Amino acid sequence: MSSKFEHGHKSYLGYKIEEAKGANNGKIVKVLSDGETTDKAAKLPFDFSITKTVFAMLLSLILMCLVFISVARTYKKHPNQPPRGLQGLIEPVILFVRDDIAKPSIGEERHERFMPFLLMLFFFILFNNLMGLIPLFPGGANVTGNIAVTMVLAVITFIITTFSTNKAYWSHLINMPGVPIWLKLPVPLMPFVEIFGVFIKPVVLMIRLFANITGGHIIILGFVCLIFIFGEKNIWLDTVVGPFSYAFMVFMNMLELLVAFLQAYVFTLLAAIYFGMAKVESHH
Repeated sequence: MSSKFEHGHKSYLGYKIEEAKGANNGKIVKVLSDGETTDKAAKLPFDFSITKTVFAMLLSLILMCLVFISVARTYKKHPNQPPRGLQGLIEPVILFVRDDIAKPSIGEERHERFMPFLLMLFFFILFNNLMGLIPLFPGGANVTGNIAVTMVLAVITFIITTFSTNKAYWSHLINMPGVPIWLKLPVPLMPFVEIFGVFIKPVVLMIRLFANITGGHIIILGFVCLIFIFGEKNIWLDTVVGPFSYAFMVFMNMLELLVAFLQAYVFTLLAAIYFGMAKVESHH
């Protein structure tokens, strides 16, 4: 565990975190007999350490597998019975994603091929949003507030959208029907805007989820910090400010609970809309 090194202030089992400047700065290195450390990369141990974000994603993956495998087994054992237990909780959400997100945005004929990805998006974002609101183990990791995570989700959405297009889609980007010719020639203004928009859409997806989740957590931390700030200055003032900070913190947590579901819905809806727009009919 990285805690064994006490943030680089202590060695453990002949290893330490290198603090000196160089190629190995911040890495785990072997301490030589004379107390020095080696600069040879071959002497470095394999570092399989993970961050809190990676751990939380693996945990959410396990939870999702447990939930959906259990629901699938229930369907297999009782195919003609009404849903019950966990099945009754999950089935309405799956039907909501299918009937209110996928079908209206993509269409009756094409929506099924995108359903696995849309369900993964919705439940992955929802599970991690909810786990991020739990301050104690195993929660507390702000996964969807990490822009690297939202970037990967947005990039995957962009790749699926790009490879789901047809010839008419690209022709509409370059030569939009119904647009005056002076917006296309001699300066290709509208084609530039449309092609630029293709790359802006995943960026918007990435930033929207990241900013909403991070913003809510920052506000909650701000109210918590007020208690300690006023307590440091004046204990009597803190007795007045503390209850208000606590009340607003509880209110923001309730609001974040709503945002957890809302952001999962918005991200999935926009992804479905992009998939639906990727295939257009030829213009005559």
